[in-house]
Amino acid sequence: MATFIERKNAQGEIIGYQVKIRHSGLAPQSKTFTKKADAKRWAEKIETEIKDRVFVSRKEADRKTLGDMAQRYLEEITPTHKGADQEAIRIKALKRYSICRNSMSALTVDDFAKWRDGRLAEVSAGTVIRELNLWHAIIETARREWGVNIPNNPVSLIRRPKPPPPCDRRINSKDEEASLLAACDEDDNKLLGPIVRIAIETAMRQGELCNLLWKDVNLERGTLTLRGQKNGDPFRGVPLSTTAIRVLEELKEGLDEDDLKGLVFPIDQNVLKMRFRRVCKRANIEGLRFHDLRHEATSRLFEKGYETMEVVKITGHKTMHMAMRYTHLLAERLREKLG
Repeated sequence: MATFIERKNAQGEIIGYQVKIRHSGLAPQSKTFTKKADAKRWAEKIETEIKDRVFVSRKEADRKTLGDMAQRYLEEITPTHKGADQEAIRIKALKRYSICRNSMSALTVDDFAKWRDGRLAEVSAGTVIRELNLWHAIIETARREWGVNIPNNPVSLIRRPKPPPPCDRRINSKDEEASLLAACDEDDNKLLGPIVRIAIETAMRQGELCNLLWKDVNLERGTLTLRGQKNGDPFRGVPLSTTAIRVLEELKEGLDEDDLKGLVFPIDQNVLKMRFRRVCKRANIEGLRFHDLRHEATSRLFEKGYETMEVVKITGHKTMHMAMRYTHLLAERLREKLG
């Protein structure tokens, strides 16, 4: 049975209506409205759901905002993910948007469509897609695990931007590579030159490089071991070229026992990105990202004659199709094969 309670201000004027619904076996339900007509419609809806035995409590969905859920996700779920630092930065940025003030029960498809369009005016389609995926994960976790009962995930229902074409940027020439390496060697952080050279030689991801431990480097065998792979494998063995071995041997010289218990490249990923952008600017190199070094290294493996399965084993791509996406063979080298 629904009870309607008038809410009044200090002057005795009615400013709203609180509805309370009590039913045996269920926790009391209540909600406040500005208009009595809205209060009645809500009461009729809840009472019908209770009668039809399809009622679920929306108390948490009414009480919690999208920002609340984002913060809980940041604290409980993000630390369990690979790339937790990057995801944390992204969530903190998303929490600044006004949509986070909406209660979970009030979120609509239109809210996220407007948010999407606003973001597309600021950043690339790829960034918006990644952010929408994160919103979807936050809301879905709240629905499935945190008792926030909303009928659907509004992010599932909106149109996603068209994904950008795969990046095909490579190091354009030997001169560009020489300029890049020279600028890296001149950088204040002396790790930049070695880490860029290893990236080009091994196709390792940025996170793999920054988390590589000396104990997993075997210079005698010419291999290193990467643990906890992005593709789900527990580890991956990476063969080292003569150049890579030389770079690591030079880096190892002068290190004491404590150093050799730690990271090969003790540098934060964000610092690495920032410094790489800086050296590219200094060397007048445009459009090259650190991740493009993985494209470059993968392509070079194919150009050296490695089979697709061998390349996948080295690079750690989840499928052969994914490895092919990163491969942009130079036309003139293919022309040489044609004769």
